[in-house]
Amino acid sequence: MSKLTNILVALVPTALVAGLFIVMTAVAQQSNAQGAGVDQAAIARGAKAWADNCGRCHNLRAPSELSDHDWRVSVTHMRVRANIPGNVARDITAFLQASN
Repeated sequence: MSKLTNILVALVPTALVAGLFIVMTAVAQQSNAQGAGVDQAAIARGAKAWADNCGRCHNLRAPSELSDHDWRVSVTHMRVRANIPGNVARDITAFLQASN
């Protein structure tokens, strides 16, 4: 492959994840603007961590695809498998639950 093709192949997935992060952050903030006691910073951190960590190996699902309970189970499972720190897993769970 040419050097330009190699660069494009490397940049396209990153650009897609970044775009998804922006959209999902906006959705989470909008949907939770009414919620009392919702930590918007945790949700924003969770959106970024979700895109960064989960997007490495998975096609990212829509947060509405699973219930709050199912996301909690899934994130707990992947925390062990992917060695994700507890605070990051909590932020990812907060983001997914706020967005579904």
